[in-house]
Amino acid sequence: MRTSFRQWLPDLAAWRRLLTPLAGWRWTLQRHGMPDFPLEDEAPLRAELFSAEQMAQYGRQLAATHQLAAVHTPDPLLARLAANEETLLEVCKLLTITVSARHRISPAAEWLLDNFYLIEEQIRTARRHLPKGYSRELPCLAAAGNTATHCHPRVYDIALEIVTHSDSRVDGDSLRRFVAAYQSVTPLQLGELWAIPIMLRLAVIENLRRVAVRIAAGWSARNLADSWADQMREAAEKDPKSLILVVADMARSNPPMISTFVAELARRLQGRGPALALPLTWIAQRLSESGFTIEQLVQSENQQQAADQVTISNSIGSLRALGALNWRDFVESMSAVEQVLQQDPYGVYGQMDFATRDRYRHAVEAIAKRSALSEVAVAQLVVTLARGVAVEDLGRRLSEPSSHVGYYLIGNGLPQLERAAAVRFSLLAALCHAGFRHALPLFLGGIALLTALFSGLLLWQAQASGLGVWPLLL
Repeated sequence: MRTSFRQWLPDLAAWRRLLTPLAGWRWTLQRHGMPDFPLEDEAPLRAELFSAEQMAQYGRQLAATHQLAAVHTPDPLLARLAANEETLLEVCKLLTITVSARHRISPAAEWLLDNFYLIEEQIRTARRHLPKGYSRELPCLAAAGNTATHCHPRVYDIALEIVTHSDSRVDGDSLRRFVAAYQSVTPLQLGELWAIPIMLRLAVIENLRRVAVRIAAGWSARNLADSWADQMREAAEKDPKSLILVVADMARSNPPMISTFVAELARRLQGRGPALALPLTWIAQRLSESGFTIEQLVQSENQQQAADQVTISNSIGSLRALGALNWRDFVESMSAVEQVLQQDPYGVYGQMDFATRDRYRHAVEAIAKRSALSEVAVAQLVVTLARGVAVEDLGRRLSEPSSHVGYYLIGNGLPQLERAAAVRFSLLAALCHAGFRHALPLFLGGIALLTALFSGLLLWQAQASGLGVWPLLL
């Protein structure tokens, strides 16, 4: 009877190894003063499923509740990604061992194991597109109670909400509607729009890890149920009188009365003879103290396994969809700055290629970061300046470069735009800026200064050697 129970012990050790990196990662975050993600609160990201119209309505509600923090905190996203990768690797190792031993795993575990190569690829992509300090450039959400130490990028919270209310099923149409509805209340910055794909990847990977931990916990509970079932069936076959002792041992061990354990134990013992009805009767009595029955927990376990399978399959499909979406078109169609710049007086901006338009948008972003104006306000200011020239030059179509928005963003009109936007420069930036504006005088002056210094050095050496100065000059 003891042999089968001992065979379960190495698997228990593997489960403990799975929890070790999680606890270590949590301690690392706390030591560096980073936000803590409590392990006990890490249920899968799963809430009420919204239709496309409901998602749009929720986007407006979410925008109204978001409040930005005044300061940025250390970036926790890279640390979280590393912890998620380590946990997923440990779970997959655990599942591989289980399959190699010809033990049964749940359908969700099969999905996770079969598509783990894709998850690893997406983790590498996320790490490549998420350099250290990247999220510090993004607006940060204030957390209730402590805006100085607990915040994360607003766009990451948006991604988490999308994943939560779609059960990890992300598609281009619903995503566009959600972002458009959100921006009808609060426009997103250009950097946030470009960050949406990477944040969605992080959110999906986060949810995969949470479901994976649940799968591993269920695997542990099933192994425990199997070990007790093996002992009870062996006792019932060889020594029925000792069965009550095995049941007493199980009762003293206080096994977890969770759906996974109860469902597996019931599956192994039901219909196996009247003797094995004793442990099921004890289980039923324990559950009745909490107001549950064996049938209710079996049904709950089946529903949970089905829900986990749907979440895993949706997550895998979303990771593939994120790689197939045209994010250039997405950003341009969602960008409020793009919509304003399209109002270029003579329509030249709309006829340019993507690279040029993107350069203009990034110029707007750079000016907004150094002024008190938003990106949309800077874009509107550019269009206003260009329109002022266009009105004065109605009779000469396209004859004046200053009637084009690019003249103020990357051309000679940039100083005029910077003055109108009240751009603030640091001392070093101001010196560099002045150097670019007066490049030719500085270049020629530098050459003249170096020539004078070099000539003076030669004359000084000649005089020190006793040579006359005038013969050198002549």
